[in-house]
Amino acid sequence: MSIRIPIGSRVFAPSWFFTALTVLLCVAFFFLGRWQWNRGELRQAEYDRFAAGAEQVIPLGSRSVDQVQRFQRVSVVGHLDPDHQFLLDNRSYQGRPGFDVLTPLRREDGRAVMVDRGWVPFSGLRDRLPGVALEAHDAVTVVGRVDNLPVPGLASGRAAPDPQARWPKITAFPSMVQLSAALGVPLEPQIILLDPKEADGYVRDWHPPGMEPIRHWSYAVQWWSFAVVLFVLWAGFSLRKGVPGS
Repeated sequence: MSIRIPIGSRVFAPSWFFTALTVLLCVAFFFLGRWQWNRGELRQAEYDRFAAGAEQVIPLGSRSVDQVQRFQRVSVVGHLDPDHQFLLDNRSYQGRPGFDVLTPLRREDGRAVMVDRGWVPFSGLRDRLPGVALEAHDAVTVVGRVDNLPVPGLASGRAAPDPQARWPKITAFPSMVQLSAALGVPLEPQIILLDPKEADGYVRDWHPPGMEPIRHWSYAVQWWSFAVVLFVLWAGFSLRKGVPGS
């Protein structure tokens, strides 16, 4: 049984196949849009936590970094270890390739926390590493944000530090266990992103990882727009010349 509705000199007579396909795709576009919208809300929550974390600096004392919320600014006392640093590969800034410089901060209780001192550009030669030398200090107070180690994207893989390589060791998205094994001391489960105003750092344009919330919301609007356009096309192609019964 087909639907035939007269509209002026035309007849609205959609085919069952085209109608079923339109409904299926519109439902898919709707749920894809809602998925992107929800992702945008989750990203906005992360951005809100990131902003809230800057409101005060919490001294860690003897606590571990995982005892405070992610993105919280903290201060921690220890000795920076300039002789055992890591260069985190496959890190880019404004489209340029480079490394993040990870430096251990040895705490008084024997633990160490990894401090991300920022981004340095790739020299263009794999055998010419950027200079990341750091003068040995007495005990220092480091201020920065608590965060997780970066994780690889779709185009990047993991590579543990080479135990035979000289320091600083190049590594690509290692686990904390791998860094701890290479360093030979227990590491805290999270890292500290060195504040931009702190000394002994490089480029530090910190923000939550991943896309901004507005991009997810724009993708959601695009999916919903596809649904609207498809519905309009379905309605337009279903209008045919003729009269009922012809």
